[in-house]
Amino acid sequence: MQKENRTPQPVRWGEKRFYSLDYYLKQTYGHKLYKIALDAGMTCPTRDGTLGTRGCIFCSAKGSGDFAADRSLSVTEQLIQGKEIIRNKFHADGYIAYFQAFTNTYAPVERLRQVFTEAINAPDVEILSIATRPDCLGPEVLELLQELSQIKPVWVELGLQTIHPDSATFIRRGYELSVFLEAVENLRRIGISVIVHVILGLPGETFDQMLETVQYLNTLDIQGIKLQLLHILEGTDLADYYREHPFPVMTTDEYLALLGDCISHLRPDIVIHRLTGDGPSKLLIEPQWTTRKRDTLNRLNAYLKTPEHLAGKELYQWHNHLHCIS
Repeated sequence: MQKENRTPQPVRWGEKRFYSLDYYLKQTYGHKLYKIALDAGMTCPTRDGTLGTRGCIFCSAKGSGDFAADRSLSVTEQLIQGKEIIRNKFHADGYIAYFQAFTNTYAPVERLRQVFTEAINAPDVEILSIATRPDCLGPEVLELLQELSQIKPVWVELGLQTIHPDSATFIRRGYELSVFLEAVENLRRIGISVIVHVILGLPGETFDQMLETVQYLNTLDIQGIKLQLLHILEGTDLADYYREHPFPVMTTDEYLALLGDCISHLRPDIVIHRLTGDGPSKLLIEPQWTTRKRDTLNRLNAYLKTPEHLAGKELYQWHNHLHCIS
């Protein structure tokens, strides 16, 4: 009797070898959605004196909201401005209202209700996405998020960055891993989609440690991930540290190999929202090659289609995860 061929069949997400946000949105909403970055005028417990005054070591003066709109404008005005910019470049059918700058649940719940309701009820906004910290999701905030999710889908983006305590201390994250885990469980209990931010290339972290962070997330009920290469930006404490204690930054080829490995280890139902990240060119110290984002993404897509990346440590567990990106 002939032995049945049990070779796993390739999984494809459109033309890509990973579960991209673009593919997810088109399959779920029937068209591409464009993200409008908003600034609701929040601050952060690592800046207002609660946990510190200088923020996370890598965070810019705008609280990672360098591409967000002007906080002096209302949410409605920011959305209108953002739509105009996007429409000048693309034919847009829908939008994601993305509260990006600083910690966007770190305010009285009445203020949060005002800005989030204004955004979620705006014409053509189909998703409300909120970037925040897991230690800023108290019972009243969770109740509000649950209410909002009855109107339209709500995503919460949590800045984990790493699971390793030494790295978390170095970047001044300000909370334990158990706090993150509790936040994920609370958000999923009320039906909120969770997207997790991970920074690759933190000083002192090994290749295996970065993969451990990704593999840990596989064990949790999360829906999305943002993989961000560490950017060294002018005006941050990380920039000062880099000048005093230079550490290696990844080359393009090194980062592509790392991304390939992270993707191959990632649970295949987790949507990948980001693979590189953006740093304002006027502030970026290193890695300078990240300013060529389109080139990097094109190289990654080509890299994942070639057999060369199967060699060496980059994808040492590739064959156990072949279905993820083949």
